[in-house]
Amino acid sequence: MTDKKTSLLYGINDNPPPLETIILGFQHYLTMFGSTVAIPLLLAPALGITDPVQKGWLIATMFFVSGITTLIQTIWGNRLPIVQGGTFSLLAPTFAICGMAALANVGWEVRMQHVQGAIIAGSVFEIIVGASGMVGRLLKYVGPITIAPTIALIGLALFKFGAPEAGRHWPIGGLTIFLIILFSQYLRSKNRTFELYPILLAIVTAWVVSGIFTVLGIFPEGHPSHTSLENLSNAPWFRIPYPFQWGFPQFGVAAIVGMFAGYIASIVESIGDYYACARLSGAPMPGKETINRGITFEGIGCFIAGVFGTGNGTTSYSENIGAIGLTRVGSRRVVQAGAVIMILLGTVSKFGALFTTIPQPIVGGMYCAMFGMITAVGLSNLQFVDLNSTRNLFILGFAFFMGLSIPEYFIQNPLQLEPVWLANIFNTLGSTGMAVGAFSALILDNTIPGTDEERGLKAWGNSTESA
Repeated sequence: MTDKKTSLLYGINDNPPPLETIILGFQHYLTMFGSTVAIPLLLAPALGITDPVQKGWLIATMFFVSGITTLIQTIWGNRLPIVQGGTFSLLAPTFAICGMAALANVGWEVRMQHVQGAIIAGSVFEIIVGASGMVGRLLKYVGPITIAPTIALIGLALFKFGAPEAGRHWPIGGLTIFLIILFSQYLRSKNRTFELYPILLAIVTAWVVSGIFTVLGIFPEGHPSHTSLENLSNAPWFRIPYPFQWGFPQFGVAAIVGMFAGYIASIVESIGDYYACARLSGAPMPGKETINRGITFEGIGCFIAGVFGTGNGTTSYSENIGAIGLTRVGSRRVVQAGAVIMILLGTVSKFGALFTTIPQPIVGGMYCAMFGMITAVGLSNLQFVDLNSTRNLFILGFAFFMGLSIPEYFIQNPLQLEPVWLANIFNTLGSTGMAVGAFSALILDNTIPGTDEERGLKAWGNSTESA
């Protein structure tokens, strides 16, 4: 069913040759690298980390934990070829915790301990939500009209990380976009290498060009596309992350409740990711049990992240789902190989430091292609829906618009409420586009009268019977 229908090179249960598996797994590592590095770099100033070596340790810990959680998700969780990594949904409550008056004059380790405590407590909440079957029972109310804007907004809401980053230096950012399109679309039928490794080839080619121009002095230090190896020389060779490496977690009620909002947004995003990943990898549409297991093991992953002290949780990575769409490789074994690479390279500080030399325009160019693919996957769910129905058009248009507009409002006008933890909940949910879009579509689709056929539930049910 899957090979012909989706033109996959490798389906979810296929095992490519060992060398291809390693290289394709490494490509997944490269794809998730940008966001995984971005989160610790955003967290470091809020936590108060100024030492570059300690920043490197935080980055390495993030990779190490991402590898572990990806393995447990693909082996025992939802078993989809889905990469687990840091989540932007938890950044807002984390910043709020770090800015608490009680933590104003303490070391960064103490701030980290309070963040860890909130993440661990939130992970227990996520485990309960998944293991109790609560998420699965709610699925009967979630149809394609809800899923389409949820997935699409995952890609659309990240537009700030696309062209603005690539546009720091368009010659290199534009080159990256051009190469991804060239390799993944125009040349994919010419050579098997272009079919399998379009992202890797594009990144490496643009990276080499940046390196050459840096050596020639055309891209001096401070230039957006400058490739500096200074971070590489300063990094130690090996360091293995370990539990409670920053101290024992501290549990505060306000921090914990505020963190719950981030977890709710993460759960909504992950459910959309499961559907996107299943569609691109040729797997059956996720059923109740699959989603319950997935959320349960994401909670377990967040617990592990809290214990190791990443300063963040884990969630499903939209970037890597986009990579599946571009490469047409949906093999679970490939993602597991990528997870092993994450664990191994998470202990090699110099290797991680090497990839911090990738110029930001290249990362931005990669995001333009990746997040565009995620948006299109979300829209593809509308094939089940009657798009001649004014009811459906109103719901979809409203959900998309509010999912883009409401976050802008909350960014400009954050709520100032007492107690603070309640304000954190509203501000976090309101600034998360996919959560706003999902809730808008969910409420309207289940309250505005419409037939099952009109809503796409009949066709949707036929496509999910094998799940």
